[in-house]
Amino acid sequence: MVDSAQARRILLLRHGVTGWNADGRYQGQTDIELAETGHQQAKAAAHALGTTYAVTRIVSSDLMRTQQTAAYVAEETGREVALDPRLREVCAGEAEGLNRAQILDRFGEMPASWEPYGGESWPTVAARFSAAVNDVAQSVAPGETVVVVAHGGAIRQGVAAFLGWDASVVATLAPLPNCSWIELLASDTAHGLIPSAPWRLATYATGAPIS
Repeated sequence: MVDSAQARRILLLRHGVTGWNADGRYQGQTDIELAETGHQQAKAAAHALGTTYAVTRIVSSDLMRTQQTAAYVAEETGREVALDPRLREVCAGEAEGLNRAQILDRFGEMPASWEPYGGESWPTVAARFSAAVNDVAQSVAPGETVVVVAHGGAIRQGVAAFLGWDASVVATLAPLPNCSWIELLASDTAHGLIPSAPWRLATYATGAPIS
């Protein structure tokens, strides 16, 4: 049972949908704005988070789509947004702007790493993202809920690294829908959890419908 009043939470929220998301194009670190539907999703998610949790802080990737999403959470909760570039999506190099069929046509396969194509490897993303989440985790006081606004691929890789999972586990996690979130809960605010697991995955891919 969790002591709700003293719980230490981190909520990792994926940004709202963009035009490139809708077209199936890989965005990476290309700075794309939210589509109109993305704005609606972000507003709905922000309202759900603001009414469900006592949000105390907001940290966001510095890319436009995450900043726009975070702005709705800030408006709903009255909290300011701190930016951290370590929360950016993977840099996909030459693949950015392409859809899956175009990537297969150009490279012959879906690369396991974007490094040979001017981008990043997934372990690099996992390391920088998990470092950012660890910094947040170290400063979350009892009763605090921090919202981290970021990107689908980076969230999955970074959360797995932060929780100490083997990288192969990431492939078993379903993709996060736009504007859904993951809840991480500190073990010291729950009963019956082993001390060697200071944080646990409490919920996955929670979302809020557009009204």
